[in-house]
Parts: sequence; structure tokens; C-alpha cells
Amino acid sequence: MKQRIIVIGGGAGGLELVVRLARKLRRDKNTEVMLIDKNPTHIWKPLFHEVATGSMNSYHDEASYLMLARKHKFNFMLGTVTSIDTPNRRVWLAPMLDDNGAELMPARDFRYDTLVVAVGSHSNDFGIEGVREHARQLDSREQAEKFHRHFANQLQKTNLQSTSGTLSVAIVGGGATGVELAADMHNVVQRLREYGFEHFSKERLSVSIIEAAPGLLPRLPERIGVSVERELQRIGVNVHCSTMVSKVGEDAVYTNEGESIAADISVWAAGVKAPAWLADCGLPVDRLGRIEVHDDLSVKGLQSVYAIGDCCSCRTADGSEVPPRAQAAHQMASIAARNILAARKNKASKPIKYRDFGSLVSLSKYSTVGNLMGNLVRGTVFVEGWVARMVYLSLYRMHQAAIHGRFSTLLIMLGDRIYKATRASVKLH
Repeated sequence: MKQRIIVIGGGAGGLELVVRLARKLRRDKNTEVMLIDKNPTHIWKPLFHEVATGSMNSYHDEASYLMLARKHKFNFMLGTVTSIDTPNRRVWLAPMLDDNGAELMPARDFRYDTLVVAVGSHSNDFGIEGVREHARQLDSREQAEKFHRHFANQLQKTNLQSTSGTLSVAIVGGGATGVELAADMHNVVQRLREYGFEHFSKERLSVSIIEAAPGLLPRLPERIGVSVERELQRIGVNVHCSTMVSKVGEDAVYTNEGESIAADISVWAAGVKAPAWLADCGLPVDRLGRIEVHDDLSVKGLQSVYAIGDCCSCRTADGSEVPPRAQAAHQMASIAARNILAARKNKASKPIKYRDFGSLVSLSKYSTVGNLMGNLVRGTVFVEGWVARMVYLSLYRMHQAAIHGRFSTLLIMLGDRIYKATRASVKLH
């Protein structure tokens, strides 16, 4: 019987891990590498805000798991994981249904010898009233595309009101998702007249960011948050820091101070937590539902089970916590692949030593702000403008190179240039 390595979740970390393992084990006839994901295609999560505004066409930038499986020689299984039976080493998938609710495939289960959980995270509503009913989130491609359709409809509706009326958007959460979404909305609105929106101007879009911390981007160095806040205010975004939300209504967001902020569209981008079903599987989890792992990314109390990315809680040897960021998922994928292969040869595992290469936040065409090098040098290097923008764009290309290969990524870059020259710069359908 073949040894089977199963990775649950084809996000940035999970997909890079599968590709690494498949490349290393492609000549091993006794080992099978399997990826399980509920979606048939992959899109880099940091781009969801561009899908939401229409700056990016998700169908152009998606990567087919089946195509990657064929190229790199791993198996892909489409399905939603409902349970993990660690004593018997089995993963259970829900029945697969068509659009009419008819069953296409019954519930299935797969045996594993080594398991990696990389299911990511989603927004934490903290139990606040009205969030689930009225606020939109950007945790998945499906949510981003649903947001886009609603946003495009609201733009049409506002434009038909001639010169009266304003489209108000309230974004709860001043992290990277919130500030990048706010800037990209303004970028899209400034292009609308090119597409027949004669009565729409940037003055008719009112975007508010509501952040509980004293400043934007609270997880990043203060200088970055200050610079981002200044740039957002310059383009017309209303910033409310040190403001707690008490309730989200159908057409407004309410604060603890009794203030109401008008919202034709409410967006919840505050806090993250792991999927609740992980705790139901008997996995050790923290208060945010994240799987607790050792510094070699193996799950505490279990053998041959690992967790990487936003869904795990990992502390390094110096006691610092690995943050829920794309670069952390990338580094975790590398260490997990190394340790899984080492375990097969009864060699010692290696602890993760997280390296902070810096943080960059893109404010669409207006600016890119961040710091480079992180703890690689003494102190940090603050950057903004076109230099920061080039580095920011290179991060996505590095991810593409990890899953497609360098030569294929060069071809993709060439294709992107042709695509942008022949297609609309904003998707409004």
C-alpha cells in the first residue's frame, strides 16, 4: 500500500507545500501526495480586495488545481472536509451536491499516513450583533465575487440618481484588507466616467474605516500606519480610530459612543479566527480556534500531523508568535516540507525560525507603503512610492514562481501584459 500524504487546503501555504513535496517525491512510486480543497481553483488571498472592487478579473488570475496536479504529479480531490479521525488516520469529506441540491458524490473518506492542515482563517465577528446578517466579508473568492456584484449594482444605482445621492461604505477593521479595499474603491470610482458613468464622481463615494486600535495597521510599525492614514485621508477616506463597533445595521454601523456611520455597504475585516470545525475534530486549539503546534509545526499530542498558515498557533524558540501573514505561510510550507521528508528517513525535525522580511501595504495607484528587511538587518528600511510598489508586485510573482515554476511565471507575466492591453481595466459586470 502506498504511503499517502494529505494536505487539506490549497491556499498560499498549502499549495506551495504540495508542490514542494510532489517535486521531491515524483520519482517515488510508493508515495502519493494528495491535496484536498473545496474549490477547483486557487487565487492568492491578498488579491481578494481587487476581485471585490473589479480591479482584477478572478477568472484571469486563477490557477486550476487539476492543471497543477497534472503538471507536478500530485492528486487533487475536490471536496469539503467535515471531520478528521486522528486515531484511525482518516479524513472525511461531505457529500458533493450540484446547484439543485442533487447528490453528485456521497460522503467519502481517505486514509492518510501524514496529514497537514492548512485551511487558513476567516474574519472574527466577536459575537457583535448584526455582523453575520448585514456585513460582507472577504475571506474567500466566493465572498469577494459576491461583494463585487453588489458593489457594481450599487454604483449603477447611484449613477442613475443623477447628481444626487452618495454611495456610503463602512469598513470595520483598519488592517491591510480594510485599507487596501478603501483605496482600491476610490481608484475604481475615478475610472467610472470612462465607462459611461456620466454622473458619478469621487465626491459621491463616501468610504469610512473604523478601527478599534489607536491607529491603522496596528500589527505593523507605527510609521507605516501613520503614512497610510495620511494618504487615505488625502484621497477622501474617513478614518475613525479608537472606535469600537457595537452593532451593524442594515444601513449603518453603530459605535460604542452612540455614533452611527451610514453604510449602504458594510464590510467586516476585523480580526481572524480558525474554522470552528477544527476543535470538533479533537485537535488541540487555542482561544481563536487555531491548532496548537510545536516549533517544528507538528501538532501537539499527535503523530504525523502538521498544521501551517493562519489556522495554526506557533511560537518560535524565543517565545514570539508567528504572525498570520502570507510570508509566514510561505516559510511554514518550506519547513513543513523539510520536516515531513526528514521524518520519512527517521531524521530530526527542524524548528521554524520566522524571518520578518518586512511589510508592504498597497493603496492601489495612489501609493505603496511599508518597511523592508525586517529583522534581517538592525532596524528597518522604510519605503514608499514606486520602489515599494515594485517590491509589493514581486511578492505575487514569487508566489506564482513557487507553484508554477520560474519559466511558466515569465510566460504568465507576458500574458498579463497582453491581457491588460486588450481588456477593460475595471470589471463592472
